[in-house]
Amino acid sequence: MIVVSDTSPLSGLAIVNQLALVHALYGQLVIPSAVAKELERGGQYDPKIAQVLSLEWVEIRSVIDRRLVDELESAYNLDVGESEAIALALELKAKALLIDERLGRQEASRLGLSITGMLGILLAAKKKNLVSEIRLIVDELIGKAGFRISAQLYQEVMTTAGEDNR
Repeated sequence: MIVVSDTSPLSGLAIVNQLALVHALYGQLVIPSAVAKELERGGQYDPKIAQVLSLEWVEIRSVIDRRLVDELESAYNLDVGESEAIALALELKAKALLIDERLGRQEASRLGLSITGMLGILLAAKKKNLVSEIRLIVDELIGKAGFRISAQLYQEVMTTAGEDNR
Protein backbone atom coordinates (compact mmCIF):
# COMPACT_ATOMS: atom_id res chain seq x y z
CA MET A 1 0.00 0.00 0.00
CA ILE A 2 1.47 3.34 -1.04
CA VAL A 3 0.69 6.34 1.16
CA VAL A 4 2.07 9.81 0.39
CA SER A 5 2.24 12.62 2.94
CA ASP A 6 2.39 16.38 2.93
CA THR A 7 4.38 18.17 5.62
CA SER A 8 1.80 19.16 8.23
CA PRO A 9 0.56 15.71 9.34
CA LEU A 10 4.15 14.58 9.89
CA SER A 11 5.41 17.74 11.56
CA GLY A 12 2.36 18.01 13.82
CA LEU A 13 2.46 14.40 14.93
CA ALA A 14 6.25 14.60 15.40
CA ILE A 15 5.89 17.59 17.73
CA VAL A 16 3.45 15.67 19.95
CA ASN A 17 5.43 12.40 19.76
CA GLN A 18 2.77 10.46 17.86
CA LEU A 19 4.57 9.56 14.61
CA ALA A 20 4.51 5.89 15.57
CA LEU A 21 0.76 5.96 14.85
CA VAL A 22 1.45 6.78 11.19
CA HIS A 23 3.86 3.85 10.94
CA ALA A 24 1.45 1.49 12.73
CA LEU A 25 -1.43 2.45 10.42
CA TYR A 26 0.34 2.73 7.07
CA GLY A 27 3.75 1.05 7.29
CA GLN A 28 5.91 2.71 4.64
CA LEU A 29 5.34 6.36 3.78
CA VAL A 30 6.49 8.28 0.71
CA ILE A 31 7.18 12.01 0.74
CA PRO A 32 8.19 14.27 -2.14
CA SER A 33 11.47 16.21 -2.12
CA ALA A 34 9.74 19.52 -1.30
CA VAL A 35 8.16 17.99 1.81
CA ALA A 36 11.59 16.69 2.88
CA LYS A 37 12.97 20.23 2.55
CA GLU A 38 10.06 21.67 4.55
CA LEU A 39 10.62 19.07 7.29
CA GLU A 40 14.32 19.92 7.35
CA ARG A 41 13.50 23.63 7.75
CA GLY A 42 10.92 22.77 10.41
CA GLY A 43 13.70 21.19 12.42
CA GLN A 44 14.88 24.71 13.22
CA TYR A 45 11.58 25.19 15.08
CA ASP A 46 11.54 21.75 16.71
CA PRO A 47 14.29 19.12 16.18
CA LYS A 48 11.66 16.35 16.27
CA ILE A 49 10.33 17.57 12.92
CA ALA A 50 13.62 17.02 11.08
CA GLN A 51 14.00 13.58 12.68
CA VAL A 52 11.17 12.38 10.43
CA LEU A 53 13.75 12.31 7.63
CA SER A 54 15.86 9.70 9.43
CA LEU A 55 13.02 7.22 9.93
CA GLU A 56 13.62 4.04 7.93
CA TRP A 57 9.94 3.79 6.98
CA VAL A 58 9.87 7.24 5.30
CA GLU A 59 11.04 7.28 1.68
CA ILE A 60 11.80 10.46 -0.28
CA ARG A 61 10.94 10.47 -3.99
CA SER A 62 11.09 13.10 -6.70
CA VAL A 63 8.01 14.14 -8.64
CA ILE A 64 8.17 13.52 -12.38
CA ASP A 65 5.27 15.74 -13.53
CA ARG A 66 6.67 19.22 -12.82
CA ARG A 67 3.97 20.76 -15.02
CA LEU A 68 1.25 19.56 -12.64
CA VAL A 69 3.21 20.87 -9.65
CA ASP A 70 3.51 24.29 -11.30
CA GLU A 71 -0.20 24.30 -12.18
CA LEU A 72 -1.23 23.41 -8.62
CA GLU A 73 0.98 26.17 -7.25
CA SER A 74 -0.14 28.90 -9.65
CA ALA A 75 -3.77 28.07 -10.42
CA TYR A 76 -4.79 26.78 -7.00
CA ASN A 77 -2.44 28.76 -4.76
CA LEU A 78 -0.96 25.68 -3.09
CA ASP A 79 2.54 25.67 -1.66
CA VAL A 80 5.23 23.53 -3.26
CA GLY A 81 5.00 20.79 -0.60
CA GLU A 82 1.25 20.35 -1.06
CA SER A 83 1.60 20.51 -4.84
CA GLU A 84 4.35 17.90 -4.94
CA ALA A 85 2.51 15.64 -2.48
CA ILE A 86 -0.62 15.69 -4.65
CA ALA A 87 1.36 15.14 -7.85
CA LEU A 88 3.37 12.27 -6.32
CA ALA A 89 0.22 10.62 -4.95
CA LEU A 90 -1.27 10.70 -8.45
CA GLU A 91 1.94 9.40 -10.07
CA LEU A 92 2.26 6.51 -7.62
CA LYS A 93 -1.49 5.79 -7.59
CA ALA A 94 -1.32 6.10 -3.82
CA LYS A 95 -3.97 4.50 -1.64
CA ALA A 96 -4.06 7.68 0.47
CA LEU A 97 -2.65 11.18 0.75
CA LEU A 98 -2.03 12.60 4.23
CA ILE A 99 -2.77 16.33 4.05
CA ASP A 100 -4.37 18.87 6.39
CA GLU A 101 -4.57 22.22 4.58
CA ARG A 102 -8.07 22.97 3.31
CA LEU A 103 -7.15 24.12 -0.21
CA GLY A 104 -4.82 21.17 -0.72
CA ARG A 105 -7.47 18.73 0.50
CA GLN A 106 -10.05 20.24 -1.85
CA GLU A 107 -7.78 19.96 -4.87
CA ALA A 108 -6.64 16.43 -3.98
CA SER A 109 -10.27 15.33 -3.65
CA ARG A 110 -11.16 16.99 -6.95
CA LEU A 111 -8.37 14.97 -8.58
CA GLY A 112 -9.79 11.74 -7.13
CA LEU A 113 -7.31 11.12 -4.33
CA SER A 114 -8.32 9.52 -1.05
CA ILE A 115 -7.28 11.94 1.70
CA THR A 116 -6.93 11.99 5.45
CA GLY A 117 -5.23 14.32 7.88
CA MET A 118 -4.09 14.34 11.48
CA LEU A 119 -7.62 14.00 12.84
CA GLY A 120 -8.36 11.06 10.55
CA ILE A 121 -5.10 9.43 11.58
CA LEU A 122 -6.00 9.83 15.25
CA LEU A 123 -9.53 8.48 14.74
CA ALA A 124 -8.15 5.47 12.83
CA ALA A 125 -5.59 4.88 15.59
CA LYS A 126 -8.32 4.90 18.22
CA LYS A 127 -10.50 2.56 16.16
CA LYS A 128 -7.57 0.11 15.95
CA ASN A 129 -6.92 0.49 19.70
CA LEU A 130 -3.50 2.06 19.13
CA VAL A 131 -4.53 4.86 21.52
CA SER A 132 -7.17 4.83 24.23
CA GLU A 133 -8.23 8.44 23.71
CA ILE A 134 -7.47 11.24 21.28
CA ARG A 135 -8.70 14.33 23.15
CA LEU A 136 -5.37 14.97 24.88
CA ILE A 137 -3.46 14.45 21.63
CA VAL A 138 -5.72 16.88 19.73
CA ASP A 139 -5.39 19.41 22.55
CA GLU A 140 -1.62 19.01 22.41
CA LEU A 141 -1.64 19.49 18.62
CA ILE A 142 -3.56 22.73 19.13
CA GLY A 143 -1.33 23.95 21.95
CA LYS A 144 2.12 22.82 20.82
CA ALA A 145 1.90 22.36 17.06
CA GLY A 146 -0.35 25.32 16.22
CA PHE A 147 -3.03 23.03 14.74
CA ARG A 148 -6.16 25.02 13.90
CA ILE A 149 -9.59 23.44 14.22
CA SER A 150 -13.06 24.95 14.55
CA ALA A 151 -15.02 24.31 17.74
CA GLN A 152 -17.64 22.51 15.65
CA LEU A 153 -15.13 20.13 14.03
CA TYR A 154 -13.45 19.54 17.39
CA GLN A 155 -16.81 18.49 18.86
CA GLU A 156 -17.64 16.31 15.83
CA VAL A 157 -14.30 14.51 16.13
CA MET A 158 -14.75 13.95 19.86
CA THR A 159 -18.26 12.61 19.25
CA THR A 160 -16.96 10.26 16.56
CA ALA A 161 -14.23 9.12 18.96
CA GLY A 162 -16.80 8.55 21.72
CA GLU A 163 -15.13 11.20 23.85
CA ASP A 164 -17.79 13.91 23.76
CA ASN A 165 -18.86 13.49 27.41
CA ARG A 166 -15.45 13.95 29.02
